[in-house]
Amino acid sequence: MNGSVNGSRVLVLNSGSSSVKYQLLDMADGSRLASGIVERIGEGPVADHSAALKQVAEELAARGLGLDSPELAAVGHRVVHGGTRFTEPTLITDEVVEEIEKLVPLAPLHNPANVTGIKVARALRPDLPQVAVFDTAFHATMPEEAARYAIERETADRYGVRRYGFHGTSHAYVSRATAALLGRDVSEVNTIVLHLGNGASASAVRGGVCVDTSMGLTPLEGLVMGTRSGDLDPAAIFHLARVGGMSIDEIDTLLNKRSGLLGLCGDNDMREIGRRMGESDPAAQLAFDVYIHRLRKYVGAYTAVLGRVDAIAFTAGVGENSAAVREAAMRGLPAFGIEVDAVRNAVRGASARLISTEASRVAVAVVPTDEELEIASQTFELVAA
Repeated sequence: MNGSVNGSRVLVLNSGSSSVKYQLLDMADGSRLASGIVERIGEGPVADHSAALKQVAEELAARGLGLDSPELAAVGHRVVHGGTRFTEPTLITDEVVEEIEKLVPLAPLHNPANVTGIKVARALRPDLPQVAVFDTAFHATMPEEAARYAIERETADRYGVRRYGFHGTSHAYVSRATAALLGRDVSEVNTIVLHLGNGASASAVRGGVCVDTSMGLTPLEGLVMGTRSGDLDPAAIFHLARVGGMSIDEIDTLLNKRSGLLGLCGDNDMREIGRRMGESDPAAQLAFDVYIHRLRKYVGAYTAVLGRVDAIAFTAGVGENSAAVREAAMRGLPAFGIEVDAVRNAVRGASARLISTEASRVAVAVVPTDEELEIASQTFELVAA
């Protein structure tokens, strides 16, 4: 870009298969001017994504923030999978759209909806710069020893089978925000980021650069999640097919939608699991224990990967709100230099805060994520450059 943008506002769009989430931010001060969601696309009055984005435009216009505003500098689009082709925010062209469509086999549930949102938004404002920000991009810095699976190299390369990682915008934002909380430059800080929501991932970030992350080819690998299994012996799939007579689609549904916390105890809401644990429910207790065990394994592994850990940051729905998860995950780790203060950990709040003791060599923090602000920041930085 030529740096000639006049406005300072960025519209962030997250187009899902049946919904469009949006936020309008003013990058002059990072303020959030509007936000909302259009749901149940394809059902009832919202026939398709074109109708959904027109509804978004109408909602913004009703607040005096229409898409025709000269203050609107760009539209930033969340795109889940960028493969090895897209490793940074990218100005959208016809060729870029085609390349994103080629990546659909790697993210069949997400990239098609992302592309649809891009196409409709470009049709509504063809004169406006539009930028794709990829969930996988932050993790593109992983060294080959972290990104490679140990399978036949030619086959892996032919079909793009490698570890990409996801939740990248969250990990990028939180690693920087954690350094800011410590009053240090991000280049000086080694951080383990724990993004714990219904989907969950961990990352090892050395000086602001990702060197490892728990999700892989797809968002299925890694931590135990709300409905996803996380790490699994691949031979379990062969066993379910050969012995259980299950189809590939049935196994896909099992591992992505009927596993994790839901598969273990019938609930994927950590609040409900906590309530059931209080009633001595053994299934809920087991689900919690499996969840924590996997989490602690990754903390230990990433401590080894980084060599020196300055901070551990909890973020996203569970990470920001479950004191019980934070306490259990960090319990009994003084040998790692990790000590959590029970009083600090019990405090609820919307701002970034430390929950470790004064004696803890590793800072433990709760850092609310802001993926929309990260997308807007990357978008505006590109178009204003």
